[in-house]
Amino acid sequence: MATPPPPNKLSLFPLLSLLCFISIFFLLSLSKRASLSSPNTHRSSTVFPPKPDASRACDFSDGSWIYDPNPRSATYDGSCKEIFKGWNCARNNKTNALEISKWRWKPKDCDLPSFDPLKFLETHRDTNIGFVGDSLNRNMFVSLFCMLKTVTSDLKKWRPAGADRGFTFLRYNLTIAYHRTNLLARYGRWSANANGGEFEALGFKEGYRVDVDVPESSWAKAPIFHDILVMNTGHWWWAPSKFDPLKSPMLFFEGGRPILPPLPPVDGLDRVLSNMVNFVEKTKRPGGILFFRTQSPRHFEGGDWNQGGTCQRLQPLVPREVEELFSVRNNGTNVEVRLVNQHLYNSLENRSGFHVLDITQMSEYRADAHPATSGGKNHDDCMHWCLPGLTDTWNDLFVATLGRIKGL
Repeated sequence: MATPPPPNKLSLFPLLSLLCFISIFFLLSLSKRASLSSPNTHRSSTVFPPKPDASRACDFSDGSWIYDPNPRSATYDGSCKEIFKGWNCARNNKTNALEISKWRWKPKDCDLPSFDPLKFLETHRDTNIGFVGDSLNRNMFVSLFCMLKTVTSDLKKWRPAGADRGFTFLRYNLTIAYHRTNLLARYGRWSANANGGEFEALGFKEGYRVDVDVPESSWAKAPIFHDILVMNTGHWWWAPSKFDPLKSPMLFFEGGRPILPPLPPVDGLDRVLSNMVNFVEKTKRPGGILFFRTQSPRHFEGGDWNQGGTCQRLQPLVPREVEELFSVRNNGTNVEVRLVNQHLYNSLENRSGFHVLDITQMSEYRADAHPATSGGKNHDDCMHWCLPGLTDTWNDLFVATLGRIKGL
């Protein structure tokens, strides 16, 4: 009987080649998907590129949230009286109020130290700290106050340098104050002049006058009064829905004269930022430390605040969900936060006097940390943050960055 011929090995080569090709293609596809869903694809450091020496220190703003059932930062609770009632999520019985602080921010290559209120008070004796900006900076100011108050209640309440509110911790002579301002620049209602004018001639009858070169009086003295200044201007206040371009447009003035042709809001924002940054750098006290905080995101889903939008998440978002809400490329629902960050960076990129406090990426994940229906409004509050909560981590970042600057 004839012996059967051996198997033809060469006949398997095309099949094996095809399988290898498919495997490589699949792996490359997965790699591409992973890079698109990575936190790095939406890091605000793409808007704020690192300074040349940034590689020497860990980037606190680049990281992820880790669940920690024993949170290190629970240094105060809802009994702190300075918490605005709409932000007091524990007392307002928000479902996940106690879980919000159990998520810890973990930078990629290091740890972000938890705020130590006693150490901060002792280290920053005889210091004045000012928060200048909208209600989100008040959110951060209240967080800092409540953490410091756990150490001592020996304090004086007053309004330094035109502040909306302020406190001095007497034993340490440490003052913290909040200066309310939305646009940074002075603004107010404007209506057509009976004698006519340049805007009237263009058909404008009413709106808001914004003097791009004049700081709002609430904070004009803050730079010279405070040793440390944390500033912001809210993207919400520059949104078309806030100042309707037809019914109540922003009309920009400089040197007391109308800027013609009329500027769109984004160009007005650039003028305001340029002028206000100049003003602060010229008027700050000797040795003053200046921060500009990046944008705090909103998390409305299914519509804006007046369109039935909600924020009912009980856990942080995953990267894919963050991109859906904030991607500039995909015109995400809450895209304005990154757009305003771009304008902020353009104004600060050549300013050595300012340090950027980059809270955007860590905050974009936290759709679970807003007051939502517990805020007491007739709509979900998906803009401000529960206290205790996310802004405690902003202060962790603030204190750690300040420590680096001062070499502590």
